[in-house]
Amino acid sequence: MSGKPKRVLLTGGAGFIGSHVAEALLRNKVSLTIVDSLDDFYSSAWKKANLDAIRRVGDFEFFAHNICDKHLMRETVARARPDAIVHLAARAGVRPSIEQPELYERVNVAGTLNLLELSREFRVPRFLFGSSSSVYGAGSSAPFSEKNLDLRPISPYAATKLAGELFCHTYAHLYKLQVVCLRFFTVYGPRQRPDLAIHKFVARIEKGQPIPIFGDGETGRDYTYVDDIVAGVIAALDYEFPASGNTPFEIFNLGNSHTVKLGELVRMIECATGKQAVIQRESMQQGDVPLTWADIAKAGRLLGYCPQTGLEEGLRKFVTWYRAAEPGLRA
Repeated sequence: MSGKPKRVLLTGGAGFIGSHVAEALLRNKVSLTIVDSLDDFYSSAWKKANLDAIRRVGDFEFFAHNICDKHLMRETVARARPDAIVHLAARAGVRPSIEQPELYERVNVAGTLNLLELSREFRVPRFLFGSSSSVYGAGSSAPFSEKNLDLRPISPYAATKLAGELFCHTYAHLYKLQVVCLRFFTVYGPRQRPDLAIHKFVARIEKGQPIPIFGDGETGRDYTYVDDIVAGVIAALDYEFPASGNTPFEIFNLGNSHTVKLGELVRMIECATGKQAVIQRESMQQGDVPLTWADIAKAGRLLGYCPQTGLEEGLRKFVTWYRAAEPGLRA
């Protein structure tokens, strides 16, 4: 594919990251089709509110389809005729994946395979896959580099994301589909899912409720503001593959490249809210990795990726959004 995409099909576009990506695409004057099943992982009211926010930026077509339904997805791709698919739809969450591994495999692996097959069938030139830092597992040396091929995920969710990447590589190799896999590192910001730590902690601190801390507070995360992730997604969509006979496949880390321990995160949220947290100690949970930390040198070199929002500023922005949001759209 040469030049910027003009027609994009975005899966998971009503979700947290997807809704922000959708707005950026519309601002770039892209003809946009959004697919989102509005599943019950968390209240569909949140996702419908996200769609309303996107509509205030521009027009788009929306289909409440499940990506596992190949018949409906074929009709949608045939109608949209995209020159790029941005695939962000997924069953999310490490801990729920341990309880429902078959569901996660069906949505995250089989659903991704459906979209790759449709990309082959309709000759879609470009495919972006929203992956996760969780693919690095617990044994990778920090900071995590895309060069590390010895990946050993420790949750079903992480395993499904790695499987998705492998299918993406296979289709890039077999059919010369231009594929970019983006490994997101602990994304936060306005519209963040209510089950994720920053949203959950802010909500509980605002209400004077205790916040659960799993383990000793020494686990570290590379917290990345959603605007920086969106900038990386748009840059990846425009990335020009080298004109060579090699497989048109790339993996990029999108993170902040700065790890913060859980205990420090809580102190920073206390500063952002002006309130003191009540800590409730819990045992470490299965599937949680002790550390995430992105090496973003490759994304910087090839995509011009350079995160702009530090955690202190990002937390202030999140708290401002949280306090202004309608009560029904907060945790």
